Amino acid sequence: MKAIPARNVDEYILGFPEDIQQKLQGLRTAIKKIVPEAEETINYAIPTLVLKGNLVHFAAFKTHIGFYPTPSGIEKFKEELAVYEGAKGSVKFPIDKPLPLNLILKIVEFRAKENIANAEAKMKKKG
Repeated sequence: MKAIPARNVDEYILGFPEDIQQKLQGLRTAIKKIVPEAEETINYAIPTLVLKGNLVHFAAFKTHIGFYPTPSGIEKFKEELAVYEGAKGSVKFPIDKPLPLNLILKIVEFRAKENIANAEAKMKKKG
């Protein structure tokens, strides 16, 4: 039997044990402090923050918190992220360690500026 996907970020977070809920809620709160204007939604069945396009996604797994700031967000902070497992557009933060919120917030801030600049560039092209 397949679990029903969460309809919103609150439902998603409530689907996890309390210790994981606290990590996810802490991550969500920190991101919203940096980009309070970002909208929350569920994309790809995981929490997504949207600001002139997808900003970042995050998700909980058995051994890690997945953070998805697009390939540009990973590339820009590759040195700081080198201590974590990851891929082209994602990073895995171990579930048994504190989240590196300062680093995450720098990445979110970078992504917000990038999305805004891209949206402005598209508007200029449309002229």
